[in-house]
Amino acid sequence: MRIEKILIVDDDDLSRNYVSEALERNGYVVEKAEGGHKAVSMIALTRYDIIFLDLKMPGLSGLDVLQKIKKFNKEDTVVIMMTAYGSIESAVEAMRMGAYDYVIKPISLDRIELLLKRVQERQNLIDENTYWRSKVDGNEVLHKPIMNEKSKMYKIYQNLNKIAQSKASVLIQGESGTGKELIAQSIYLQSRRSKGPFIKVNCAALSESLLESELFGHERGSFTGADTKRLGRFELANNGTLLLDEISEISPKIQSKLLRVLEEEEFERVGASKTIKVDVRIIATTNRNIPVEIEKNRFRQDLFFRLNVLPIIMPPLRERKEDIPDLINYFLKKYTNGANASIKGISDKAKDLLCQYYWPGNVRELKNLLHRCVVMVDSEILLPEHFENMLNVNCVPKENGLKSGKSIGDIERVLIYKTLEETHGNKTKAAEILDITPRTLRNKLNKYKSDRSHADIDDDGHVHKSDPVTEESFSLSE
Repeated sequence: MRIEKILIVDDDDLSRNYVSEALERNGYVVEKAEGGHKAVSMIALTRYDIIFLDLKMPGLSGLDVLQKIKKFNKEDTVVIMMTAYGSIESAVEAMRMGAYDYVIKPISLDRIELLLKRVQERQNLIDENTYWRSKVDGNEVLHKPIMNEKSKMYKIYQNLNKIAQSKASVLIQGESGTGKELIAQSIYLQSRRSKGPFIKVNCAALSESLLESELFGHERGSFTGADTKRLGRFELANNGTLLLDEISEISPKIQSKLLRVLEEEEFERVGASKTIKVDVRIIATTNRNIPVEIEKNRFRQDLFFRLNVLPIIMPPLRERKEDIPDLINYFLKKYTNGANASIKGISDKAKDLLCQYYWPGNVRELKNLLHRCVVMVDSEILLPEHFENMLNVNCVPKENGLKSGKSIGDIERVLIYKTLEETHGNKTKAAEILDITPRTLRNKLNKYKSDRSHADIDDDGHVHKSDPVTEESFSLSE
């Protein structure tokens, strides 16, 4: 939800108009009150996203108005105090009473913009957590298992409630698209912490310095560009759950700091010496083989032991093909429900084709494929020919093909090289076809390049020692 309405409360006409005009120029809807009494009457009748509240005013002071706001149960309203330099102690007292932050007069417009950005980020987190709490309050089970007792996922879902009741760290391992984040959300929703925050961080998307600030926060002036204090995700997740997505991507420095938080439940913001205690349950995910990363000195073994207290291994879809028919029915029903779609079902031959497919992108690839069909196919029944231009034919085994005598990793390796050959070395396009991220593709290619003892397997199941298809066989482009 974006910031929609702001109230400026200040007895000084010049200051009040200066702030309101600056905000209006940036597209915000602003109302003004010239004193505490007027502000209270407006707040009682109207919901404001943000209130800029002057501390020193005749009649009702800023602290008096702040108390009234709390009595009105306006807990979702963000209050920012405006104060002169000599009244900072009173502004700090206002923050203890529930104010979000304060600005010092004369007010800097850059400071206000930074505050508004932080408020918007805070609101996004609140909205997301309100959504997840509504799932719990409505007794809705997230992603109810679509499987029978023979499924490899059945035992995982059986153990989720036990895992959820513990505070111990969880490490969810599996390929991209297997549903690691959905399992993390299910654990959160079934836990005693479901009323608390559920904060997510994509570790692979941030550089070391940005990730450090994102996780632990920073003090004002701690580095170039740190114009204001920032709370980190650990503080925001206090008494709740923190999901560290793609944990294997973090640097040794961040691994060391993270290990300390797990062991001591405390940390310092960047640029600060004060230790902050937190109570956070950690759930981490990775699509890498962590023991291999440890052997290559890219991941700390002690951190792995701390994270892997409750391990969950997500099987790829190709190893749980018994679930594919039920997943097909589920996604078709989901995407046709309420939509003006022609599709009413799928033929047995088309379903068999999808069951034979290798699914390098796992459940995510299946979901996206069926969603695409619902939108693009003008037929009541999905037939095999509808998938001709949607599936990578090299992922559908020929009759009597893909014989035994090779590992899943070998098959995956050949599949990746063949896809790169088809795209003339374009890794971005190949990653799109395989339904994996370009980063994951690069990681796999680097792994194959460093492991030349690996034999190649062709489509008919023949093992070749000569390594006929390699990354160097063609020019790789982005």
